[in-house]
Amino acid sequence: MKKIFRNSGIVVITILITLIIEIGAARYFLHINPSDMGNISRLIMAYQIINTRYVDKVDASEIADAGIAGMINSLKDPHSTYLNKTLFQQLLDQTNGSFAGIGVVVGQDKDHHTIIVGVMEDTPGAKAKLEAGDQIIKVNGEDITKLPLDQVTSKIRGPVDTEVKLTILRKGETKEISVTRANIEIKTVEHAMLADHIGYIRIRSFSENTPKEFNTALEALKKDNMQGLVIDLRNNPGGLLTSVVSIAKELVPKGPIVSIVDRNGNKEVFSSELAKAPYPMAVVINGNSASASEILAGALQDTHAATIVGEKSYGKGSVQTVAQLFHNDGLKITIAKYYTPSGRSIDKVGITPDIVIAPNSPKGNNQIAQAALAVIKKIEKKQ
Repeated sequence: MKKIFRNSGIVVITILITLIIEIGAARYFLHINPSDMGNISRLIMAYQIINTRYVDKVDASEIADAGIAGMINSLKDPHSTYLNKTLFQQLLDQTNGSFAGIGVVVGQDKDHHTIIVGVMEDTPGAKAKLEAGDQIIKVNGEDITKLPLDQVTSKIRGPVDTEVKLTILRKGETKEISVTRANIEIKTVEHAMLADHIGYIRIRSFSENTPKEFNTALEALKKDNMQGLVIDLRNNPGGLLTSVVSIAKELVPKGPIVSIVDRNGNKEVFSSELAKAPYPMAVVINGNSASASEILAGALQDTHAATIVGEKSYGKGSVQTVAQLFHNDGLKITIAKYYTPSGRSIDKVGITPDIVIAPNSPKGNNQIAQAALAVIKKIEKKQ
């Protein structure tokens, strides 16, 4: 026992020396506040003890990953997460506009069910006849019902030409569907000219390419003598703040678009210089319209530039940033809350449409479309 104690003492001294060196380096390179060093030293010491003294050999990277994930989980914020190397690269691919996968957009409802909220055209998911509303319960036979969304998407995606098996629940019936992954080029904007020269633009998400795609669609509709515009944001989960602000500057009258407020009360306001709203507009939203799509809908509603039609939106009124760590991994962490031009926070509240149409009403999609068109025709008559 005495021999073990002496050896333990040597280990503790070694750990303390290493700890002092690592803490000093951390303070120097990361500009850490001295008042935080006590907690940081606890983390480093726990890591060193586990890494050097645990009975079985451990993977130091796994310990670090688990520690970082644990810190993020302690925030109890569903929008903050640790991104391992795979998830970090997937996020970069998604914002850049392409990824290897099956071409579906997934989300989690308030009961944490993983739901397919959209299926992209001409993708493996569409060819396999996956549908919006399908609940995914297993991926390759593994139960994913208790996993966070980022882990679910990681399991669905994979190398091109490999197969993934999804077990889905559709209208009370369980189905197993095999899908072969492919390289998915994300087209985020679609457009069409409807009757009476009313333009239609659907925005599926806000990536780096979205403003360019939106402007291309807008110019094409202008050339066709567009007199009114329907913007469809249904099932749009959000995306880049810079992208939605760029598009809002083409639609929102002069004044604030959105205000971002951080933990210290520092406020950044993004504004439009547009003289007036360019067209009579209606914006269509639903319960899966979130984040950046709510910024656009909220700005157009508050400035009375458009009538909002559909059902109450998701209610995500926070802003995240992505910070890369040292192993090509990273953190996605909430850094601020955003407010609409009138000062509203829609976090956990959502945007209530000016014209509410129940999502489960018979022929709901047709009713929403007809209501949006009716709004624009009504506005046109007044002008």
